[in-house]
Amino acid sequence: MTGNVGLRRFVPAAAAPAPAPDAATVQAGDVSQAGGGQQAGGGQQPGPPPGGAPPQEKCELCATEVPAEHGHVADLEQSTLICACRACYLLFTHAQAGRGRYRAVPDRYLHDPARQLSVAEWDEFEIPVGLAFFLRSSQRAEERGEERGEVSAFYPSPAGATESTLNLEKWDRLSSAHPLLRAAAADTEAILICRGEHGVEYFLVPIDACYELAGRMRLHWRGFDGGTEARTSIAEFLSGVRSRSRAFREEP
Repeated sequence: MTGNVGLRRFVPAAAAPAPAPDAATVQAGDVSQAGGGQQAGGGQQPGPPPGGAPPQEKCELCATEVPAEHGHVADLEQSTLICACRACYLLFTHAQAGRGRYRAVPDRYLHDPARQLSVAEWDEFEIPVGLAFFLRSSQRAEERGEERGEVSAFYPSPAGATESTLNLEKWDRLSSAHPLLRAAAADTEAILICRGEHGVEYFLVPIDACYELAGRMRLHWRGFDGGTEARTSIAEFLSGVRSRSRAFREEP
């Protein structure tokens, strides 16, 4: 695998997480006000001391304490997530903030009940498992001088997230019939698709939800088929995605 991809933390032989931006990147005046949090995600915090309460989570940009549910900022160079307070999160909602390296992760969850994805269409992806997420990388687009990045599929496993690059012609053909597939923002949002007993479901989700899914797989998977605990955890994750999703409306 070459280049920077959006879930490097969960790919085997992952690079170490990048340090937070230095003062030259984030001006103190820009992050002086602490705010509320957004969603929970993949930020890693120290474990609780023996016999003690869990440590208070902190913004990795300004060290302000944050609640358990907080926003995240994506480091596009290192393909990692940074836990952020509300003020720091808002700072990086602008595309050029942090010299383009850091980008706030949106918090929207969408589904498209009007355009169901068929089993035959799912089979066109040629994914060997029933659960995967799809991410477009702007970093790779820049490296290759392309206007748009390639789309990669990731399917979580106990060893990490396995990556497979998709055929863009097939992706574009399916996207023309299912516009939600092309609605995800590069690097910070993904398309989650799962095939189950009742057909194929697909959602637009924030990238930190994909981190959470990969983390659940690594934490709970046991044996060849994952075991009851892993299946229960994945079912809980999907139930949460469904409950948070709102209907997608294509912009004219």
